Amino acid sequence: MGAGRKIGGPILEVDDVSLAFGGVVALKSVSFDVRRREIRAIIGPNGAGKSSMLNVINGVYHPQRGSVTFKGARRHRVDPHEAAEQGIGRTFQNIALFRGMTVLDNIMTGRNLRMKCNFLQQALYWGAAQREELEHRAKVEAVIDFLEIQHIRKTPVGRLPYGLQKRVELARALAAEPELLLLDEPMAGMNLEEKQDMSRFILDVNDQFGTTIVLIEHDMSVVMDLSDRVVVLDYGRKIADGTPEEVRSNKDVIDAYLGVAH
Repeated sequence: MGAGRKIGGPILEVDDVSLAFGGVVALKSVSFDVRRREIRAIIGPNGAGKSSMLNVINGVYHPQRGSVTFKGARRHRVDPHEAAEQGIGRTFQNIALFRGMTVLDNIMTGRNLRMKCNFLQQALYWGAAQREELEHRAKVEAVIDFLEIQHIRKTPVGRLPYGLQKRVELARALAAEPELLLLDEPMAGMNLEEKQDMSRFILDVNDQFGTTIVLIEHDMSVVMDLSDRVVVLDYGRKIADGTPEEVRSNKDVIDAYLGVAH
């Protein structure tokens, strides 16, 4: 996948991360890196620890052991707001949109981190606040055009079919202009045509914006088509890491998916 792009050095390094909830181990001594501009997939059977890993990266969970290094800064604790300010965007397995708000207003919430004017200036909507609002709206309109959702911009999100809601959630994440985008099962529940559309948009985001992407996905054909490298988790442990071709032929991976190892 990386032939036409310049993939750089690591933007994210996960080092010896372990996470447990009481006696339940979610992650055990997991290490891997993510390179600038690559599409990096995390796969594994249900309960493997994939979403827990994303939650560690963007600060929802704090591991008992290990560290995460983002853009050269090593950290042990960070909250999701700080992670977003640092340039980490996120979509969720279960859509987390404001269902009563329009598509446009939902995507505008993604710009909140980049707004400099204080609440009083925004309330008065004058001078700098007015200019800032216009600038942010222009950025949001560009994302709307990019994801081809102009026709639903005034529609309340709750009225949209599932596939389009997923696209709106991607738009909201992109509105914050993240350097690293975490996608948690972006194609879950989609039909074939919706998956093809979402795959195209993910590739375009990576190619045109230069966004580094970490992707959790159960559809193996999607993973193999999109990813530069794949890390495989099983019961919280890393069992494989490499190109899609290397991972596809790895015996431990085959056993984990077929249930042979357990």
